[in-house]
Amino acid sequence: MPAVAALLESTPMRPPLDSKLPAVGTTIFTVMSRLAAEHGAINLSQGFPDFEPPARLVELVDHHLRRDGAPQNQYAPMAGLPSLRAAIAAKVADCYGHGVDAEHEVTVTAGGTEALFCAIQAVVRPGDEAILLDPSYDSYAPAVRLAGGRAVHVPLRRPDFGVDWQRVRDAITARTRLLIVNFPHNPSGAVLTRDDLDTLAFALRDTGVFVLSDEVYEHMLFDGRRHASLLTHAELADRSFVVSSFGKTYHATGWKVGYCVAPPPLTTEFRKVHQFVQFAVSTPMQAAIADFMDECPGHARELPAFYQAKRDHFTRLLRGTRFRFVPSASTYFQLVDYSAISDEPDVEFARRLTGEHGVAAIPISVFSERPPPDERIVRFCFAKHEATLDAAADKLRKL
Repeated sequence: MPAVAALLESTPMRPPLDSKLPAVGTTIFTVMSRLAAEHGAINLSQGFPDFEPPARLVELVDHHLRRDGAPQNQYAPMAGLPSLRAAIAAKVADCYGHGVDAEHEVTVTAGGTEALFCAIQAVVRPGDEAILLDPSYDSYAPAVRLAGGRAVHVPLRRPDFGVDWQRVRDAITARTRLLIVNFPHNPSGAVLTRDDLDTLAFALRDTGVFVLSDEVYEHMLFDGRRHASLLTHAELADRSFVVSSFGKTYHATGWKVGYCVAPPPLTTEFRKVHQFVQFAVSTPMQAAIADFMDECPGHARELPAFYQAKRDHFTRLLRGTRFRFVPSASTYFQLVDYSAISDEPDVEFARRLTGEHGVAAIPISVFSERPPPDERIVRFCFAKHEATLDAAADKLRKL
């Protein structure tokens, strides 16, 4: 007993901890939103609307939360409610002419980010390589690293942020396991064409490379453009995980409901990961979204005009500033060049813009492994009430 007492009085050794993500800090979205809150700035940084989801959708959520005699507040099936998966399959057929087996090819996830993570973990093994097109969403590379893989960064062209397919082909090696594409592209709003899909299919035809297609802004294309989903291309669809987000489509990013469409062998592996990351997604949210998709199929079809009006309003306001830009082709983001205002690096400029001028933006250099050193671009989110955009523009005119 004396020996035990002496041991308890000694200083315990803390186990050594080697970070699995030593180069990863707090995401830029959290940093800039926190900075905006601290300074009372107008937050055009993080990509969320400042308006409400469709009223009918909220009514349906309330209905399913309060229903008697049904297990609406208990676990949903791991793959998602059958009614929602059926609605997703019907939407994919309607939008892209691609037949989807709701039982074996559709999985409901806790937002798009969980779907991206599960897809990467499902196929990337230690020593594998995954090609990312920079600027790339900041969750891709850490998920690849956590799977034991290596991210290979291929920069998009400037100034249009199109894909240099020759550079992609040159990046493919015997170790390449996955190519991650994100179109409509965040942050630039660039889009793919049918020719791009054909070129990609040809580049991958004799390889064992899978594709992860992040298409969360699929319903936000402007000026008559149509979304070239990988689901419209049979050869690509057969080797792809395609991810989308109800949070983006229904102005409800905080609900965190998304989904992944993939052929049965990929879905099988995807669900093996999903069941241990999330298992199941909020049941009443799923039930409400399924009902809303059936009742209001026009919502997604109306989104391009809805967000184009916001883009046009915001860009009209920006013409009274010193920012230079080309109106975004898609998403609810607008890139602006601030080189006529400052020669500061974009992170410093974004911080000063927030703290001194009261408008928060996202610096885009943080989404590239090797950003162009002379690039002076930040991203604004225009998924806001017109009054919010007006107030922001008043501040931006003073720069």
